Amino acid sequence: MTTLTTTPLAPLLKRLFEEADASQAELETAAADLADEERTRLMRSRTEYRYLYARLKHMPLAVSRETGALLYMLARSSRARNIVEFGTSFGISTLHLAAALRDNGGGHLITSEFEPSKAARARHNLTTGGLIDLVEIREGDALQTLSIDLPETIDLVLLDGAKSLYPEILNLVESRLRPGAIIVADNADHSPDYLAHVRSPANGYLSTPFAEDVEMSARLG
Repeated sequence: MTTLTTTPLAPLLKRLFEEADASQAELETAAADLADEERTRLMRSRTEYRYLYARLKHMPLAVSRETGALLYMLARSSRARNIVEFGTSFGISTLHLAAALRDNGGGHLITSEFEPSKAARARHNLTTGGLIDLVEIREGDALQTLSIDLPETIDLVLLDGAKSLYPEILNLVESRLRPGAIIVADNADHSPDYLAHVRSPANGYLSTPFAEDVEMSARLG
């Protein structure tokens, strides 16, 4: 048995995923209000992404069940101790990563969220799941919150915030990635600059798309 599959976390995740499923129709309606070109522009803008995410602040924007399980397995199999997450939302991905840290014997997860109501919701969920002691939630702009006081070495990074900021967030943590560190980027197709960076062997990564919307990369040196 693992933290992920036992009480209190297992029933909590079941409820959170059910709530995320229920919000999907509303999310699709909100997205439909924007033309495809406008939505793509907002997703890729380095200045206007806040407008898009402000419209969605009451929605979980959760990773899929499969991606959550993948995150747990990657953190467990790599014996991760130090994890950085960009984009907490309601904390569903955070719960999976923190569960892996618990089952690894402990560690530290730093996660950043600029929407105060989401940070509060995530803190509540992590407390309910019995994992808050492993997690430091940094509220505010990740370009500031993740620019200071990072671990000397980072074992795993999850990018799941504003897609246009993926290259800049990676730049903040890159020098601290240990050889073999894993970077998981959700919906990375909205960040072509990021994909170009991690897919270039000259930059020290091996990278491949995984499933429909995830890019998985490993730091080679």
